[in-house]
Amino acid sequence: MKDPVIEPGSVLGVLGGGQLGAMFTLAARRLGYHVAVWDPDPEAPAHRIATYSFPFPFDDQHTIAQFTDLVRAVTYEWENVPAELCRALEQQRPVRPSSAVLRVIQDRLEQKGFLASNGFPVSSFAGLTVPDQLAMAVAQVGYPAICKTATAGYDGKGQWRILRESDVHEVERALSESARPGMRWIVESLIPFERELSILVVRGADGQSCTYPLAENEHEEGILRTSKVPAPGSSAVADRAAMLGRQVVHRLEGVGVFCLELFQLSGGSLLINEIAPRPHNSGHYTIDACTVSQFEQQVRAASSMPLGEVRLLSPAVMVNLIGEDAAVLMKGAGCRTLLDIPGAVLHLYGKSVIRPRRKMGHVTFLGESLSFALNHARQFRDGLAKGPAQPA
Repeated sequence: MKDPVIEPGSVLGVLGGGQLGAMFTLAARRLGYHVAVWDPDPEAPAHRIATYSFPFPFDDQHTIAQFTDLVRAVTYEWENVPAELCRALEQQRPVRPSSAVLRVIQDRLEQKGFLASNGFPVSSFAGLTVPDQLAMAVAQVGYPAICKTATAGYDGKGQWRILRESDVHEVERALSESARPGMRWIVESLIPFERELSILVVRGADGQSCTYPLAENEHEEGILRTSKVPAPGSSAVADRAAMLGRQVVHRLEGVGVFCLELFQLSGGSLLINEIAPRPHNSGHYTIDACTVSQFEQQVRAASSMPLGEVRLLSPAVMVNLIGEDAAVLMKGAGCRTLLDIPGAVLHLYGKSVIRPRRKMGHVTFLGESLSFALNHARQFRDGLAKGPAQPA
């Protein structure tokens, strides 16, 4: 039996009001929906464009009751929203992806265990519950390794590289200093890879699914810097990534937008790094370069509408604006210089405070060919490195 369609004019709820929540809100409003944003941060960008705004803690019982009464379905913008809150909401409203999916994905040990037990390709890993287990865990997976907090942490936060035996003591001390009751960590083998890739998978309430083109990603200090679409290289790799993505999301019984972060090894084989149960930074190009964006797909999946066509209209290169990049862009002739570049599309997130390592916006470069878009992206990045452009 199909889930009932939630018609335009209804209210959709989103937990989290950052840039992903804001982009979901814009997509939903364009399709005729109202949106209720719940984010404890009153300065979160999505609050300013939502129909209903709830700037209250996620454990506020009065807000839970109000929010539940108001919305017809719920989604979320990142995987660190409380799974218990999602479980409570889905007693009365569909939550997509479900709290069961969220519980698996938001804990890296649970996620890796799920993938490994279902035969999906992952690197060797081990868990630890106290810092002094670190040496044993590293011995199990081998050097080099990386230690991550099992929950929370993103954009390179909560991660420590262990390249040699002499690093163990220093990382153990760092874990002890940051440890909280009940905290766990995962230690993974640091696999030499040729490329970092990602694939977006969308699965509807009816079980139908689709994938977007494979993206090749470049990170700096653990933060996504650039995504290229379609990823250069063999179509066989893209086909394998799409098949793997569909299989994982089907096994999760997930409904919504998912992103698999992948490592490509020599020979073309793939390992799954992590799964995101929501739209992904590497999929922002879909707003400008595809017939249906990842955020519109999130709206469609949440409301039980048919999934949209996936068609790439143009090759694209996405460049993140991080920290002071936004200030450089807004000073002097920076913005004018950028918008003078053919195919450049600017997205600023409206965050009031610039902080180091904070994502402030992104630019998508479109072109007849990937090399055309890439040349303009490199031109822009070189300009950022030089500082503010001076007015002519």
